[in-house]
This record gives sequence, structure tokens and C-alpha cells, in this order.
Amino acid sequence: MTEIENTINRVARPCQSNGSTLTCYQRDGVVQTTLTDLDRRAARLAHYLSHDLGLRAGDRIGIVAPNCIEWILLDLAAIKLKVVTAGFDPSRSYDDANLEEEYDLRYVFAEAADDSGKRIGIRSIGKIADSAGDSWSAYPTYRNDDITTLKFTSGSTGKPKGLGATVGSIDHSIAQTQQMFNHRNGDKVFVFLPLSLLQQRYWIYSALCNDHDIVVATYEQAFHAMKCEQPTVVMGVPGFFNAIRKHVETRLRNQQRQSGAEAAEAHGEPDLEQRRALLLDMLGKNIRYLWTGSAPSNFATLNFFFDCGLPIYEGYGSNETCIVSKNYPGALKIGSVGRVIPGKQVYLDDDGGIIVRSDKPVNWRYAHAEVRESEQVFLPNGDVRTGDLGYFDEDGYLYINGRLNDRISLANGQNVLLRPIEEALSNIDGIDECVLIGSGLPYLVAIVSVLNDKLDAGEIEKHISSLNASLEKNERIGKFIVADEPFTIANGYLTAQYKPARKKIHERYAHRIAQLV
Repeated sequence: MTEIENTINRVARPCQSNGSTLTCYQRDGVVQTTLTDLDRRAARLAHYLSHDLGLRAGDRIGIVAPNCIEWILLDLAAIKLKVVTAGFDPSRSYDDANLEEEYDLRYVFAEAADDSGKRIGIRSIGKIADSAGDSWSAYPTYRNDDITTLKFTSGSTGKPKGLGATVGSIDHSIAQTQQMFNHRNGDKVFVFLPLSLLQQRYWIYSALCNDHDIVVATYEQAFHAMKCEQPTVVMGVPGFFNAIRKHVETRLRNQQRQSGAEAAEAHGEPDLEQRRALLLDMLGKNIRYLWTGSAPSNFATLNFFFDCGLPIYEGYGSNETCIVSKNYPGALKIGSVGRVIPGKQVYLDDDGGIIVRSDKPVNWRYAHAEVRESEQVFLPNGDVRTGDLGYFDEDGYLYINGRLNDRISLANGQNVLLRPIEEALSNIDGIDECVLIGSGLPYLVAIVSVLNDKLDAGEIEKHISSLNASLEKNERIGKFIVADEPFTIANGYLTAQYKPARKKIHERYAHRIAQLV
């Protein structure tokens, strides 16, 4: 594919669609439009941004808002102008004045405007896109090394780092995904994670280029939207699918108890057709496949969906690398993150740390980060130290063991890898999430978030004792804390990608941990 044919150049030009639609479930209702009309509205908005606000190629705008049609229109209009977008996690708190200065933003589009003229209410954008008289038609040409957006790390361990995403890296990821999964007219792809995550916007670009339907929702409306829209493809992080599995298992147990079927439950697994029916009730009846990534998946969850006839394909990548490897139809090993895709190379350092080389890299350094953070991640030749631990099997499938910073040292100097222990504890019925703390301590301490107050402290202690019996001495959990409230996106203890916000959780319970040890 030549540079002029890359994905972003196709998105910048007028859309050629045979009636495919975008449907957006937002806080004030449901909006549906054809992709052709969406593109026309974005072109009118681009004219307004240029003519009325004076935006030019290379300028930056910030967007701080939950998923909505206006977010999408702004992003597409910016692409038509060669304006760089910076999408900020709407669940975090920001000082808009600092945002403008820190990230060199001409304007910030947020839920409410202010008197400065630099902070514009995003909900006005839809009306402007409809009322602007002229359309932008001076479509730019993007080179593969041009930057179209700033994307940010999840911030699960500290302040998010900002990274300029190259057009070539975006095009490569979408093109490789299309080769593996062949999204086409008749597909309806569902996304609900924040549009501030660039990977979620990939599917809007894919819809415009490959002429398939796209449904966007907020995470609060995800299950309602899936039931209404009956998607063929659902994009979700492991935490989302883990929650679905636990919900289905709980409903099945409750149904069995209500029907007096405790004996049947004790002698075998619940009927697969019952599981499948409950899953389809939640996800819709037209599922072609499920996509997951961004964090290691739970092996039990992957098997749960496959057993029910719903293929769920795990992959691997990061903000700094884009997609690196993927399972897909015809090339699958459950528990792996797939084979490395063309255009990427993976090699391991002496500690098993994963390093990625890209033919079309995302970038070669951070645009916004603390001193020396770029040098810690990006090697001089542009290769990326991912911070993940992994290995290959004999067939070339990649497996992830955890993260290097998940390997902590106890007070006795012994190293412990936390992720497998956290996953085993999270698999216990009634436990939603757990975070282990242990660096410099005499033993591991678990901070446990329970599901709907289902377990009391005594029951948790029994489960931990049972788990400890299967672990090596240094891996055993010495004490635990029951979290005062569940870990959720709303309270900031989960990131927008459903990852525990470790630093915040640790800070919240540091005093109680000190009392325990």
C-alpha cells in the first residue's frame, strides 16, 4: 500500500459507503447516522474549525468527554484538516488551563464551556456540523511518519505518558486486522471503551474504509446497547469478559438453587446450552467473534466462551507498539496471545523481557513523559522494551507471563511474580479483583474487592488458605484486606481499560497494610 492509499488518507477523503451506519449510545440518548452522512457532517465541521476557529495543519486540540457522536465528528474533522487530536480519559480529573499549556492545545473540547474561549462545550459540535454552510474539501495527504493523534498510557501505575501515533502504525494495525478477520458489509462492530483510546477509533476508521456498521456506547450502556443492536463483533478487555463469565455463573447457580437442583450442580457442570443462552442474551445472538487484549486474559474465561461456541481471540500489543501478535481463525492456541503479525519482530532479553521491533513504528520516543522515561522504553534503534515477560512455544505462539514490575522482592530478597497469584485469587467465586502488595515486606498482602458483598472475611481466609497450600512458601499470601468499596472505573480504582489502578489502590490502603505487617 502506497503512502497516499494509507488508512488515514482514505478517512480524510469523502466516504464511499453502501448504506452502512454508525450508532452511538450516549448519555442523552441514541444517535444513528449513515457513514456517508457522518462524513459529510465532519467535512462541514472541518470548515468551521478552520474558518471560524482558525485551526491549521499541525495545531492540536484536546478532547475530554465520554463517548458521543460529537467526539467522533471532531476526530474525523481534525483528520480532514491534519489537526492533531489529544484524547484524554474522561474518568480522570484535569485542570483545563494546565492541559492547554502542558500539551500545547489550541482548544479543549469538554462537556462544559467556559468564558476563556479556549474551552468549548463538546455538545455544541453536532449543531455546528449540521448548520455550517460550507464543507471542507482541501483534503490533506498524510505521509506514514506524520502524527495524527496523541495517545496516552493507561496511568495504572502513575501519570499517563503521551505518545504521538504515526499514520503508518495506524494503517499497519488496521490492515493486518482486516486480513485476519475480514470485516465486511453486514458486520456490526461494537466498542464501548473510551474513544480517548486510539485503538477504539480504529474501528470507526475500519467502518469507513471497509463499509461495515459500527456501534459506539459508553461503558455504562454497554449491555443495553449490545442487547438492542445484536453486534457481530464485540471489542472488550479481559476484565469485561471476566465480569460476564462471573455474572453468567452466578445466574446459573441461583437458577439451580431456586429450582432445587443443588444435587445436579454438585455432580456436574451446568448445561452448556444454558450458559450459551445466557451469554447470547447479554451479547446478542449474532456474534461472529469476540476480540480481547490490552492485558493478559484469564484462561478459565477464554475456555468458558469457546466451550459455549463463542470464539474469543486474544492478542498482544501496547501503546508503544500497536498490535504485535494475535490469535485469529485458523491460527489459535488458547492461552497464548497468538503469533507475531507481519511487520513486527519480537525478541526476548536475558530476563525474558519482550522487545518489539516494528517496520512502521508508533514513534521513537514519548512526546510527554518524565525525564528519561523515553530512554527506559525506546532503544536507540527505535525498538521497544515493553516491560512484559514472555516466551514462545515450539509453534511460534507467544505467551505472556506478566510484567517485569509485577516481579517484586520480599524483605528476604526472594523474587515473586504477582500476576499468576492475583489471577488465581480473582478466579474464586465472589472475588471480583485483587491486588497484591509485597515489595520489601515479609510476605504478600492481598487487597481484595468482593463481588456484591458475597463473601465475608472468614470465607476469604479459607479460600486464601486453600490457595496457599498450592503455592511455594514465598508466594503465599500472609495477610489480606477487604476493600471498603468495589474497584470500579467510576471511583478511579479501575482504569478505563478495566485494569486495577495499582498506585491509587496501594496509596488508599497503605496505612492498613502498615498496621498488618
